[in-house]
Amino acid sequence: MRLERLVRKLICNTALALVLAIAGAAHAQQGAGVPPNRTPLAFGMNAEQASSALGVPLNYVRGRPGNELYLALPNVKGMTLSYRSDGLYLQFRRGRLTGWKGDWGTIRP
Repeated sequence: MRLERLVRKLICNTALALVLAIAGAAHAQQGAGVPPNRTPLAFGMNAEQASSALGVPLNYVRGRPGNELYLALPNVKGMTLSYRSDGLYLQFRRGRLTGWKGDWGTIRP
């Protein structure tokens, strides 16, 4: 009886420690993507605000004025070992950001 109680307590404490470790790691990763001096990308932004949030200039792809599609290319800052070719396509309708999609295509030199 006493051994059974100790085993249950050990299992509960181990499970609690595991849950807390996973929750702590998940919480630490949430803020890792947004630098503290920039606002996150959000629906309803205009092109200038989106460019500022991403920290890169937007390149026009197509569309009529107000309903454009822009491409934001990552700035790898001259790193020779970084082969980044994935861009972020930003769709604007009526001058406001309505959606975005990453291009995870093949690596291009």
